[in-house]
Amino acid sequence: MAGPLHRAAAHVTIAGSVAEVAARPDASSGFGRFFVSCASAWRGGFRPWKACRFTLGSPAMKKGFYTIIAAQFVSSLADNALLIAAIALLTVISSPAWVTPLLQIFFTVSYVLLAPFVGAFADAMQKRHVMFVSNALKAIGCLMMIAGVHPMLAYGVVGFGAAAYSPAKYGILTELLPAEKLVAANAWLESATVLSTIVGTMMGGALVSTYADRFVAHHPMPLIHSAADLAMLATMVTYAIATLINFGIPDTGARYENRLKQPGRLVADFTHCFNVLWADKLAQIALWVTTLMWGAAVTLQLLVLKWADANLGLSLSKAAVMQGVTGLGIALGATAAAAWVSLRASLRVLPVGVLCGVVSVAMAFYSKNLFPAGEGVRFGTFILPFYLLFAYPLMILLGTLAGFFIVPMNALLQHRGATLLSAGHSIAVQNFNQNLAVLLMLGAYALLLTAKMPVQWIIVVFGIFVSGMIWLAMRRSAANARTIDMQALVDE
Repeated sequence: MAGPLHRAAAHVTIAGSVAEVAARPDASSGFGRFFVSCASAWRGGFRPWKACRFTLGSPAMKKGFYTIIAAQFVSSLADNALLIAAIALLTVISSPAWVTPLLQIFFTVSYVLLAPFVGAFADAMQKRHVMFVSNALKAIGCLMMIAGVHPMLAYGVVGFGAAAYSPAKYGILTELLPAEKLVAANAWLESATVLSTIVGTMMGGALVSTYADRFVAHHPMPLIHSAADLAMLATMVTYAIATLINFGIPDTGARYENRLKQPGRLVADFTHCFNVLWADKLAQIALWVTTLMWGAAVTLQLLVLKWADANLGLSLSKAAVMQGVTGLGIALGATAAAAWVSLRASLRVLPVGVLCGVVSVAMAFYSKNLFPAGEGVRFGTFILPFYLLFAYPLMILLGTLAGFFIVPMNALLQHRGATLLSAGHSIAVQNFNQNLAVLLMLGAYALLLTAKMPVQWIIVVFGIFVSGMIWLAMRRSAANARTIDMQALVDE
């Protein structure tokens, strides 16, 4: 979420380095990536219904720009398919349910531990080379899983590559393009990310379906023994394609001081920025709720798969569709926020966060048993069961509320953070907090699974926790407003 809050200038300038402009946290999940992308596009003045006019009417981009977009689309496509493939591999090796959250934990830990350093790393060499190395690491992680390395360990390698890739892919835009083209450039990049999130999730589901199993059975290949192996091979090839596309990205000519030689200073600067944001009465509210919702989004991604299995009887490949549908809702919510919520009114969406938790609790009690067995809408010989027909709107509603809530709050945090510090430093702190929340919430989810708590009640606990924490944030915001003019802080 790199400086997406400052319209054209915020994406651009400060010093041109990644640390200043592009330390935005890449999502460790498809849902998280949606939040980042929609917030960025909203802040930059991008509106989905104006997409064609906006991009086609923009000045011609420099050579290499569309190569960057293609590399991001293909890499993000693989990122989203990878999670489904890795979960399928865990099923093949009969891993207990609590291991699934550990996949995301091993992936996310690099984001937390490397938060003070990834911007400096991306500045230490050409960013096209950073992107190449990062995608190569992701492909190696896939190869490790195919070769029999436990998915948790291999997923950690992928996470290391992802943490390094995130600042480079945004920083290179500021090096390649002039300021007046950055809004259009970010709109292209974020739109590619949103599209790849939906398509990648669906692709992952298709690759682990029974059709893929039959293909593997009739077409033997070395090391490929199941649909999960085939899905991992396809994901590895997709990363390899992204790596090859990186060769087409030109050298921007930008060079920066190697600040990795001063790790102590990097940590000290990061700690100072951390304290500044949490001490500010406006930034702390936005940081509070975005951190919470970031962790909730990643946990929900896994909970949706588990819920679809337990309550709806769906296979992993069909449950992945539910993730895609939820992502569609997030995009709709972001569009609504762009139309109806200004930056000055962003704090007014806090009650929507409480409603997100309430809808999550309602989701826990939704199951196929609420409908007559075998009943549905007929399309010739095909029957769409009623429990699926009404499950899709429920997931769209949940996604819409989440998108409508998180996009303005992300924007507010990035705006206030750039005012207090700089775009890059603020985002590095946001990255750290949000991914730390992912670790904690996934750890809690794993413990509840270990305790054999039914997924229905895990979702209830999850929803109550989210609503309760947002309610506390609302009370804190009201208390802050009694001591300081919050609107004046927004306007600074």
